[in-house]
Amino acid sequence: MNIAGFLKSRRGNWKVRRAESRLLRRFTGIADEISESQWEESLANPTEFYQHCFHYFHTRLPKSLREHRAYFESNGRGFGERSFHVMWFLLFRKFAPENFLEIGVFRGQTLSLAAMLARHFKFDASMQGISPFSPAGDAVSKYRHDLNYYEDTLENFAHFSLPAPGLLQAYSTDRMAAELIASQEWSCIYIDGNHDYEIARRDWDLCASNLRTGGLIVLDDSGLTTSYAPSPILSTAGHPGPSRLAKEVDRTHFREILQVGHNRVFQKTAL
Repeated sequence: MNIAGFLKSRRGNWKVRRAESRLLRRFTGIADEISESQWEESLANPTEFYQHCFHYFHTRLPKSLREHRAYFESNGRGFGERSFHVMWFLLFRKFAPENFLEIGVFRGQTLSLAAMLARHFKFDASMQGISPFSPAGDAVSKYRHDLNYYEDTLENFAHFSLPAPGLLQAYSTDRMAAELIASQEWSCIYIDGNHDYEIARRDWDLCASNLRTGGLIVLDDSGLTTSYAPSPILSTAGHPGPSRLAKEVDRTHFREILQVGHNRVFQKTAL
């Protein structure tokens, strides 16, 4: 990184830390516990619920999970937001999914978090990722070209002493990816791949048809059509493609049960 890039990065990190401190000053003491009965509040008042999750992250989330986020925040290992760690904590605590599929792995932050949560809550779960493990982007995403994403993901799992996940190096639109998704019923799927509408729509349709009844699909970057108001610098409401898709989800077969920022959680209710 050149001097200008280094200074820009330092300035950006300082702005983030200042925004985090400003948000935390709104709260006092330890965050209230988040019960399942409060999840509906995330749909009615998503901004307030997101901020509750942010407070929860800093005052209630287990230390090992906060350290996991800190590791991925360092050196640009991961995207996302701290409140999302709380979302996954709530989901795994409630549903204990027996298998987990992520489309769009990047460097393994969410996939390794899922493995850590299974370990934390003491249940067995298989982890599977589908990703090109390359700098391939889309209309809204650009990635580094100087990294072996596949090996890096495995190294990040090893850093937390987690068993290696199943990783398929492919685009979600490839035949081998479709065959893998159709090879079993899934308990929980995270769609975080290509953000272009046509690809996100295709990912949803394939995943929805291979999700068990009662299973979950978490749709990333899909909050633009909700009342969620992101905190400046700290969060975003998502992108047009996934947000359009979320609005089109068939509510006769899926019900939305939770929203944390631009992540929205849908549960399959019928075949």
